[in-house]
Amino acid sequence: MEGHMHMMRTIVFMISCLWVPMEVIGITGNATAPSARPRVVNIGALFTLNSAIGRSAKPAILAAVDDINSDSSILKGTKLNLTLQDTNCSGFLGTVEAMQLMGKDVIAAIGPQSSGIAHVISHVVNELHVPLLSFGATDPTLSALQYPYFLRTTTSDYFQMYAVADLVEYFGWREIVAIFVDDDYGRNGISILGDALAKKRAKISYKAAFTPGATNNDIDSLLVGVNLKESRVFVIHVNPDSGLTIFSIAKRLGMMGNGYVWIATDWLPSVLDSSDTINPDTMDLIQGVIALRHHTSDSKLKKSFTARWRNLKDKETPKFNSYALYSYDSVWLLARALDAFFDDGGTVTFSDDPRLQNSNGTLLGLNALRIFDQGPKLLQKLITTNFTGLTGKIQFDSEKNLILPAYDVLNIGGTSSRLLGYWTNYSGLSTVPPEILYTKPSNTSTSNQHLYDVIWPGETVTKPRGWVFPNNGKPLQIAVPYRVTFAEVVTKDKGPGGAKGYCIDVFEAAIRLLPYAVPHDYILYGDGRRNPSFSNLVYDVAQNKYDAAVGDITITTNRTRIVDFTQPFMESGLVVVAPVREIKSSPWAFLKPFTWQMWGLTGVFFLFVGAVVWILEHRMNHEFRGSPRQQLITIFWFSFSTMFFSHRENTVSTLGRLVLILWLFVVLIINSSYTASLTSILTVQQLSSRVQGIDGLISSTDPIGIQDGSFAYNYLIDELNVAESRLRIMKTLNDYITALQKGPSGGGVAAIVDELPYIDLFLSITKCTFRTVGPEFTKSGWGFAFPRDSPLAVDLSTAILQLSENGDLQRIHDKWLSHDGCSGQTNPMEENQLSLKSFWGLFLICGIACFLALVFFFYRVCWQYSRYSAEGEQHDIEEHETARPIRRSIGSTSFKDLIEFVDRKEAEIKEILKRKSMESKRHHPRHVSEGQSSSPT
Repeated sequence: MEGHMHMMRTIVFMISCLWVPMEVIGITGNATAPSARPRVVNIGALFTLNSAIGRSAKPAILAAVDDINSDSSILKGTKLNLTLQDTNCSGFLGTVEAMQLMGKDVIAAIGPQSSGIAHVISHVVNELHVPLLSFGATDPTLSALQYPYFLRTTTSDYFQMYAVADLVEYFGWREIVAIFVDDDYGRNGISILGDALAKKRAKISYKAAFTPGATNNDIDSLLVGVNLKESRVFVIHVNPDSGLTIFSIAKRLGMMGNGYVWIATDWLPSVLDSSDTINPDTMDLIQGVIALRHHTSDSKLKKSFTARWRNLKDKETPKFNSYALYSYDSVWLLARALDAFFDDGGTVTFSDDPRLQNSNGTLLGLNALRIFDQGPKLLQKLITTNFTGLTGKIQFDSEKNLILPAYDVLNIGGTSSRLLGYWTNYSGLSTVPPEILYTKPSNTSTSNQHLYDVIWPGETVTKPRGWVFPNNGKPLQIAVPYRVTFAEVVTKDKGPGGAKGYCIDVFEAAIRLLPYAVPHDYILYGDGRRNPSFSNLVYDVAQNKYDAAVGDITITTNRTRIVDFTQPFMESGLVVVAPVREIKSSPWAFLKPFTWQMWGLTGVFFLFVGAVVWILEHRMNHEFRGSPRQQLITIFWFSFSTMFFSHRENTVSTLGRLVLILWLFVVLIINSSYTASLTSILTVQQLSSRVQGIDGLISSTDPIGIQDGSFAYNYLIDELNVAESRLRIMKTLNDYITALQKGPSGGGVAAIVDELPYIDLFLSITKCTFRTVGPEFTKSGWGFAFPRDSPLAVDLSTAILQLSENGDLQRIHDKWLSHDGCSGQTNPMEENQLSLKSFWGLFLICGIACFLALVFFFYRVCWQYSRYSAEGEQHDIEEHETARPIRRSIGSTSFKDLIEFVDRKEAEIKEILKRKSMESKRHHPRHVSEGQSSSPT
């Protein structure tokens, strides 16, 4: 700010000798203001008259002043006296003209259109309290905080740059080249664009700036350099009066054909809209260009203004651009604010600024610069004014920006432009007009972004890829790990290629599927004496030391934060490999098929089912009767003889047969499973290892081997909390073998943790001397690494998927990595043993069946016993069985009586109940009488 003020004072000093004090209409000094409104107030307008913006703005401003002065309802007798100052497209002269305008005691100024002049003059108006209403200075850095008296009456380029960023994201591009004029307007606008693209994970790969007065040769050299870059998406942000020159040179350089994308900011529609007819040669320069234009609502006011344009005085063009509408609304904004200002008792008075005098009191010729006393009050009225103008709703937000910013998205084609859609900060890109969108809820989601189809340069509807390999003859520099171990994966090639192996063949096959050529050179990464650090390799790619890295690079979370990986072309994961020994057959091998829990439950169920069948058969089957010793032997014999289906006892009860059928089915399944498991244990080679998996390895204190350069080193330390002192680096294949053979006691390792593809190769090379133990405990894959946002990573991912689908990926794998696998198992006893997990369903069904059978059986016994007790069975028992008298009274019951009742044969119980039922019918009256008079003893 101090720099701008210093420049302003210097300029003022240079022109002080030319200063002509102007007569002021109003009250000056500290005089008392009259209550009546002044007849005339001075306002100024400051812009380049002979420019694409000025030729549209001048007639509009003059028309607005005439309309206001002829409408007595606006200022109620006060007229606007307009002073026009021409900045002549010069920052220096524009500043001088602005200073002269401020010396004419204007209460407000319309303009300037130049952001550079606005920066300088804003310091002046801040001191003089004169509001500056700019319809053309779109520089986003003209902030409300730094320049309180600067009021932008058009849309800030802040929103336009976010609209450009949304376009880039919509079409899926990641990098653009910015071509801009190197002044406040261009430089600050592109800075905002960079921030907006960063939020979309895109970036400006190259900034091509040129001076405001650059010659054709300068622009030619600039575009030649731009054309050598990788990106083919160009955003051009320049002044309207010089922009077409860039397209003319680009056309001559062949940069307006297929594969190129040009996005122009609002300067291009400003040129096209203000021209009645455009030279066909000019239109041919910009075919396929996408451009943004300020959106103005298609209202009756706008249509009326359009109809009267041809009759406006001082009109130089048959048509106008959006800046004409904004300048017209700016004057009306000032008029409405003045009306409210005067209604609130505002007066027009000016005061001298003592700071413009030197220490001796001598004037520097700046006495004409005076402070507008009630400028803050007028500024407040301007900010709070709210009305509908030609451009739509005029209202300011808290940062003094116009609300509801919107742009039309245009596509230049033929002899005109066509509308692709709209952009608003309310809903992003849409084919629905903003006036309709504002009536609906805001939705900026990706799925809600829509535009009509674009006709691109070269008259094609196919969306350009947006990038090519640079035309500077430099192939991609691809880093390849110079491996020492497992050379089948990737290693040095003495031939012209420089590298060979499985990874190289996959990359070359994927490259051949791309629709464009990819020149590349392989650069070996490492010294060839030990495996390189893959983490360092990925970091170097992230630092753009290499264009890509091709090899067996594991995709990990930390690495994906700094580079982009392709689709994995090889599945991978960490496993444990350890030395194993063959298990010799044991005399107790016949017990191995079942776990001890399975053996125990099976034995319990044999006895349980035997007991259930005995209970169900005891009353009606003589084979299940006899002395207690004989019945106990029967239960045990029947239970275990069912294992071999050799039981000789027949079941006669329905419930007993049902239980036995279900139990025999369970026994059949158990026998078959036992036979199969025992066969496997006795016939298949069994191997075992002191290490059972990663959990046991971590809990021990034994050394662990890690391949040199592998990510597993940091993984075990950081993720699994393994002490670094336990890790041993394996640099060669012999290190693998020696360390495993020696074991922890001999200075070796208990096991090696490495990725599955390497272990498969290792086991094949060593003829399956060692084996993997436990499951694969991580899941990942190998991919090719590229710098962030590299478009080649996306295309190669698609190519890798095609290789997988057509079988080429498997054929390459079989060529380099296919070897005989190791089929032997480790820890076989646990794997072949059958546990309750496999059979609990069968036991559950059998148990439920037994339970239901017992419930039904005891229910029936209780029912019989209740009838037996109620009919006075004591007398019957004494008559038919004098050898076992039962002394009891009717109505009393003991557990011993119940047991004796249950022990009787079924036929005997039925006979007793039948006879008692018949006697009860013959002697019913007597029985009733006796029953009423008797009492229990």
